[in-house]
Amino acid sequence: MAEDIKTKIKNYKTASFDSRFPSQNQTRNCWQNYLDFHHYEKAMTDKGGDISMCKWYGRVYKPLCPISWVSAWDDQWAEGTFLGKI
Repeated sequence: MAEDIKTKIKNYKTASFDSRFPSQNQTRNCWQNYLDFHHYEKAMTDKGGDISMCKWYGRVYKPLCPISWVSAWDDQWAEGTFLGKI
C-alpha cells in the first residue's frame, strides 16, 4: 500500500506554466484544457485514432479544476446542455 502511494507521488505531474494564462487566476486555463481534452478525445474517437494522446490535457485540467466544476460539466455534457464548443 505504501509503495503504491510512493509510486503515485513520484509519477504525479501537475500543470506546467502555460504562457497563454500568465496570471495567478487559473480559471480560464482549467476551462480551456477541459475543452481541449474533450475536443481532442472526440476528434480522435471519430477518426478511429489513439485517444491515449489526449491524456496530457486530462493531466492538466484535473488538478486545476475544482471537482464540483468538472462533475457539473460532465453532467451537462451527458444531458446535452453543455455550453462549450467541442
